[in-house]
Amino acid sequence: MVIAVSMLDTKLLRDFGRLWPQVLAIALVIAGGVASLVLSVGSFRSLDETRAAYYERNRFADVFATVQRAPLTLVDSIAKIPGVAAAEARISKLALLDIENFLEPATGLFISLPRGGAPALNIPYLRVGRYPAPGSADEVMVSDAFAKAHGLVPGDSFSAILNGRKRVLTIVGTALTPEFIYAIGPGDRMPDNRRFAIIWMPERALASAYGLQGAFSSVSIKLLRNASEAEVIDRLDALLDPYGGDAAYGRKDQTSHAFLEHGLDMLRSMSSTIPPIFLLVTAFLINLVLSRLVALEREQIGLFKALGYGNGAIAGHYIKFVLGVAVFGIAVGSVAGTWLGVYVTGIFGEFYQFPFLVFAESADVYLLGAALSLAAAIAGAFRAIREIVALPPAVAMQPAAPPRYGHILPGWLSLDRILSQPMMMTLRGLGRRPLRSILTATGIALATAILIVSLFTADAIEQLVDVTYFMADRQDASIGFVQKEPAGIVMQVARLPGVLAAEPIREVPARIRSGNVERRVSISGRTRGADLSRIIDTDLQPVVLPETGLAISAYLAGILGVNVGDTVELDLLEGQRRTVTVPVAALVEDYFGIRAVMDASALARLMREAPSTNGANISLDASRTEDLYAAIKAMPVAAGLALQDTTLANFRRSLAITITTMAGIYTGLAAIIAFGIVYNSTRISLSERARELASLRVLGFTRWEAMRILLLELVILTLVAQPPGWLVGFGLAWIMKTRLAGELMRVPMIMQNLTYAIASAIIIAAAVASALVVARRVAGLDLVAVLKTRD
Repeated sequence: MVIAVSMLDTKLLRDFGRLWPQVLAIALVIAGGVASLVLSVGSFRSLDETRAAYYERNRFADVFATVQRAPLTLVDSIAKIPGVAAAEARISKLALLDIENFLEPATGLFISLPRGGAPALNIPYLRVGRYPAPGSADEVMVSDAFAKAHGLVPGDSFSAILNGRKRVLTIVGTALTPEFIYAIGPGDRMPDNRRFAIIWMPERALASAYGLQGAFSSVSIKLLRNASEAEVIDRLDALLDPYGGDAAYGRKDQTSHAFLEHGLDMLRSMSSTIPPIFLLVTAFLINLVLSRLVALEREQIGLFKALGYGNGAIAGHYIKFVLGVAVFGIAVGSVAGTWLGVYVTGIFGEFYQFPFLVFAESADVYLLGAALSLAAAIAGAFRAIREIVALPPAVAMQPAAPPRYGHILPGWLSLDRILSQPMMMTLRGLGRRPLRSILTATGIALATAILIVSLFTADAIEQLVDVTYFMADRQDASIGFVQKEPAGIVMQVARLPGVLAAEPIREVPARIRSGNVERRVSISGRTRGADLSRIIDTDLQPVVLPETGLAISAYLAGILGVNVGDTVELDLLEGQRRTVTVPVAALVEDYFGIRAVMDASALARLMREAPSTNGANISLDASRTEDLYAAIKAMPVAAGLALQDTTLANFRRSLAITITTMAGIYTGLAAIIAFGIVYNSTRISLSERARELASLRVLGFTRWEAMRILLLELVILTLVAQPPGWLVGFGLAWIMKTRLAGELMRVPMIMQNLTYAIASAIIIAAAVASALVVARRVAGLDLVAVLKTRD
């Protein structure tokens, strides 16, 4: 038995050397599947665990609220609310910044620091320098990203307009905070570290600037475990309401956390969607390739049995071969997945400004990838081995019985008159082995499909950009005000230098409800003739807002289960805070957030207030932007300026860091898998038909003519596989689009013809590369050795 195993192991080593190109190609297919799993799951876990640790160490609050002015004595009452573990009051105000050598107006969110230095909740993580001295009037600590964007270091200074007065402030430190991991300025959709800063200032200095001595304008609460967030919010609202409090909200509605959660949700969805697709495709392809590869060993298996080797020894030999290939692929995939995971995690960590981040090398992920790959590999070989070891030695040593030949097409339909002889030979070969042809074409189709699902995000993002930034929000910039202003202020904005047109914006926080389902939204009031910021319906046509009724996001309508003509309840969270019932007048195609839109006059009537505005959309004369920037910096009511071009550039940059990076990596892995599939299919076809090709050479066929027989088969199978691959790819893309959809952002289901063309081009390129390799093998066939094989 020892000798038998030794001889089989010797053959195993020779097989690895003889078949190394195919072994490598199969291993790369396995590696692609394992790498996609390790990369996606490892990256998600790293970010999720880092966020959880950051939140805990720096005591990120659970409930937040703002108020016009409330006495500090109210904090004791807030702390006594059942379920509250800690409550901390502070001053929080938006202000314009004037940065040296930076023309555009920047915005700073000023947050007060308690007299003891570090706050008890939402503790800043000090990067450089120190905290401001409690008694200083001009020392501040700024967000690290803002300081880096402007090259600011401790000791540098900048100007800020605090409550209408310009102050020169000195930076003494930079910091990060769990409260603003994803820091978005007023009017922006994406973080802009050059134009938005978090600025910490001693409480005494900030209170003096805004006349808030002995008062606060913001409160954060940490809850006890198992506390009811809803009950705490209700009690908090009741306490703050007499002081002009805005509706309190939980962590899930806090802007930074919501965007970070959405980003992790998208990463989670990609990790639970694309890797399983890759692994399923990989399992099918390994099954296809290895079963054909083992079937080629039929006569050798028969010879082993004739020499006395048992079924167990023979099966064990081929399982070792399969395991060797799989283990090599798993090792390569694990290393590649870890390297890619570290790379992606580092990109996300830099984007989100985490103070620490380590790639989570979870053993269960590697074990899962290995187990799935090994199962796929063994299943691929098991069927062929089972069929062969069941044969008696005398039968197994004979070649497989040839297929039954006969007419495939009716006698009256003769193709040999219009097709060449090589084409007829190719078609007969495909038709007489239909199962093999179908499986090979299916494998190539799946390779095309995984390429399409990896590429489709580019089309979806471009559609999102086109609808959002060019069809709907067409303004050049948006000005945000410190607080609600009379609608007449828009006339003043229209007279600013460089402003060609101005339209008011009114935003009112509300809870929208249908049955037991509710969401917190912002109701946007727009003038009926608004042209700069338009409402686009689900048919991508502009909507003229009705005098009454509500237009809501189609995604929000799906969440609430309502349609046009249905009614919803609105809890108005500003002003008189009453509950009203309004009809749904239209559905809006909106890829960012969930929102509701009303005619501005109707919203004013609903709020029982005079026409007012929170900001203005403007159209600009590009030649006078510097004059406009200077004028806005001098406006006491202005809180910030959002530039549409800058917002779009930041959006593209953010996507390049998040979605596009992942999609690019998946596309590369899919291309590797695709090449492995096509190459293996071609090489195995050559092994199966080597005797036929050698016979043709002996009969007088040239090398090119003999090779053309084989390559025609590859061409036909590759081309036939493309339409099914497109269809399957579209279905997989729809699944991923559905999984990626969230309340903060969604991608449309759009697929350009170019995407199908690129996917097919990659498959065809893989086929061409495989053909070139196989052509060399055909040219080097040893005719005598091949023809000595037994019939």
